[in-house]
Amino acid sequence: MEHSAQHFPPPRLVTVGVIASELGVPVDRVCRILRTRVHIRPKAYAGNTRLFDNSAIAQVRHELNSIDARRAERGGMR
Repeated sequence: MEHSAQHFPPPRLVTVGVIASELGVPVDRVCRILRTRVHIRPKAYAGNTRLFDNSAIAQVRHELNSIDARRAERGGMR
């Protein structure tokens, strides 16, 4: 009797540029979030390129929303 191995798709890993594109913000804004929030870490590297999973994308989205909310409370965006 053979054991059937379950096949799962490989995890989706994306670059900083893809995160920025998906969230509709400039790349430098995502880079600043990643630089200043040490809890958001890459899941893997391809050479020097950082690769992030869906959890990291959600964390970046949360941080951007928090920043925007604080700015709105203070009277607007820059």
